[in-house]
Formats: sequence, C-alpha cells, structure tokens
Amino acid sequence: MALQRGVRTIIVPTGGIEQGGPHLITAKHNHIVRHTAAAVAQGLGDALVAPVVVYVPQGQIEPPQGHMKFPGTVSLPEPVFKAVLENIARSFKAHGFTEILFLGDSGGNQRSQNAVADKLNQEWAGTNTRALHLSDYYDPEANGQFAWMRQNGLSTAAIPGHGDLRDTSELMAVYPNGVRGQPHGASATLGRIFLDLKITAALSQVRRWRAGFKN
Repeated sequence: MALQRGVRTIIVPTGGIEQGGPHLITAKHNHIVRHTAAAVAQGLGDALVAPVVVYVPQGQIEPPQGHMKFPGTVSLPEPVFKAVLENIARSFKAHGFTEILFLGDSGGNQRSQNAVADKLNQEWAGTNTRALHLSDYYDPEANGQFAWMRQNGLSTAAIPGHGDLRDTSELMAVYPNGVRGQPHGASATLGRIFLDLKITAALSQVRRWRAGFKN
C-alpha cells in the first residue's frame, strides 16, 4: 500500500464536460487531465492520482451562460464545486496525505481550486498538511505554450481560445478517436509538445513550492 510505503502526495485532477464545437468531444478535458496527472505523478516519483473530478463549473444553468448556452455541457455551481474539492481534500488528509495538489484542465476550475487551497492552508497552518493549486499548468503564458508557439511560426494561434489548435492538438495526442475534425494546423505531434509543456510547468511549480517549505 502506497501510504505504508510513505507516499503522502495526492494529485486531484479536475476536468469538465463542455461543448467543444463541431469537432471535439464533450469530455475533452477529462481525457487530457487524466493523462497529464499521471505524467506529473510519474515525474514527481512520490505521488498518487485521485479519480478525475469530471463535473465542474461551466456557466450558470438558468438562464444559460458560458458553455451552458451550448448542448452537451454539464455545469456545477461554484459553491458546489468548491465543497466537492474541499471534502475530497479533507478525505485525503484524514487518510494521511499531507500534500494535496489540485490540477485543473479547464478555465472554470482555476478560481475555485485556488480559493479552496487558500482556505485549507489557512485552516491547516501549523500542521504538516498543505494544499496547492497548480496554476502554472493551465496558463499558456506560465506553462510556455504561447512562447513555444511564437517561436515556431504559430504566433497567430497564440491567443486564448476554445476548441482551438491547442485544445484539439492535445486531445489528438491522448485520445485520437475523440476528434471528428480539426482547426487548421492541429496535430497529435503538436499536442504532445503542448502537453509536455503543461506537465513540465506543473512539476516545476510543485518543486518550487516544496523547496519553499524546506528553507
């Protein structure tokens, strides 16, 4: 058993069910984050991965806002999502994990993950348990995706988007049967590059975070 071997870090991946235009499956983020969370755990060498949280905030349901304006989307209110994350983290703390890492692959997840991590860290101050929202993972400026694109002839695509070249390429790299078409220039090869950048950014952030507690 991993806990008996001394593993104390758990990665909590969050994805989402949302529309992705005519060419992407609605569970895109779940497939991507399942892959990247496993890669981050492997890179750390001392972490486990929790089951993916597949339902996340995607916009107000009534009246529809955000992705809820499009069929196929399933949304949770932010307070519900926060409560889910908080209780997941508390459950793992009760089992003996001391590092809870939130890894979110959708824009709507980021604010809640950050808020829950802050709340738990304030409550757990003075203990050996802490939480981290891996913000660098999903930010294309922080994770180096936009910089790589600008350096490799893809400057026009280095802008925030949805179902775009990055989204499509990443899904093609981890779940090729999930794409029925593609925005111009998307490929599994590009997807593997973009995914590696996200994974590297997450690993770097965890290592900086850990180093801060050792100094």
